[in-house]
Amino acid sequence: MKNSIRVLRAERRWTQADLAKELGVSRNSVNAIENGKYDPSLPLALRIAGLFGKTVEEIFEAEA
Repeated sequence: MKNSIRVLRAERRWTQADLAKELGVSRNSVNAIENGKYDPSLPLALRIAGLFGKTVEEIFEAEA
């Protein structure tokens, strides 16, 4: 699944560790989500969207 988390995180000058702390997950989880190796659960996707003030659809895009 494609996503814009890396860009959104960079705009805030957050490290992966900073974002992980905000979300209550590991840095490895953030890395895996950013690289499309792990699709977050719906609750986590909603937390990510809320943190950045976006909708889930604005952040995540299903790959065809």
